[in-house]
Amino acid sequence: MAIPVSASGVQLITAALVILSSPLPPVRPATAGPITFNTALPISKGQGIVRGQARVVRGTAGTMDQELTAVAAPAALAYGLTRDLALFAVLPLFVHKSLDLTTPMGRIGRGSNGFGDVRFLARYTLLQLDHPGSTLRVAPFAGLQVPTGDHDRSDRFGTIPRPLQPGSGAWDPLGGTVLTYQTLDWEFDTDAGYKFNTTADQFSFGDEAFTDQSIQYRVWPRVLGPGVPGFLYAVLESNLIWTGKNRMNGRVDPDSGGLIWYLDPGVQYVTERYVLEAAVQLPAVTSLNGAGLGKNGLGNDFQLVAGFRWNFFVPYHF
Repeated sequence: MAIPVSASGVQLITAALVILSSPLPPVRPATAGPITFNTALPISKGQGIVRGQARVVRGTAGTMDQELTAVAAPAALAYGLTRDLALFAVLPLFVHKSLDLTTPMGRIGRGSNGFGDVRFLARYTLLQLDHPGSTLRVAPFAGLQVPTGDHDRSDRFGTIPRPLQPGSGAWDPLGGTVLTYQTLDWEFDTDAGYKFNTTADQFSFGDEAFTDQSIQYRVWPRVLGPGVPGFLYAVLESNLIWTGKNRMNGRVDPDSGGLIWYLDPGVQYVTERYVLEAAVQLPAVTSLNGAGLGKNGLGNDFQLVAGFRWNFFVPYHF
């Protein structure tokens, strides 16, 4: 007999998936940039970027004493195809999801490991306003999440629920727009977008709408001058995510979807060639549908993000 994941467990996992699968931002030499989402600042023609991150989600809920652990190690590749057009590929090299909960059979654990779904993105600079010491950029982006991860793993209880699988099994388009304003001392970024989650094997996750904000302020050195090897930025970000209700066999799951707002303090060390960064995402507001964790109380829930970015030059041009 299959042991399903409870409604509140699916809620928490879905929230984790939104964070773990968020598009990774590109990088520019000697600038900070958002840690948890995209930026409108350009990637030079022929410039390549490699980014690696480790993302950890930990959450608990009183219902059935649930404990969720989700870990992802995505690698992002970016390339400046032209002055205005940049291409991205996000490769989830490792995805781990596990949920421990108490049932009438006792304490059980369900989960999986593996390669996740690859995401391809294109971003085009639509507006560029440059002034001495500052720049404003607006860039729409669009992409597709490809079902490269397994979505039919099983354990001793039967088929593992879709939210605990490494992949979704679906082809999911997404798009949005990002705005960036940068000065010599600070930078502000904001975006808004939508992801259409399609159906695979009679199951579909709810669509996702999101908006993010980030401000990065240089705290060291306070005065710019020659001979400084790097720059230290304090970062504060915000992620507001709405998720629609899941569907299984054409039926809506009333205990899925909802709204989560995260606040993310972080820090970045920026040099001309690489960036080191870390942030913690803390839930400021949690309002989930039905019997979700927002109703039953969400305890000890956080997301950790740490990683690096490295810039290099690709001599070949199209």
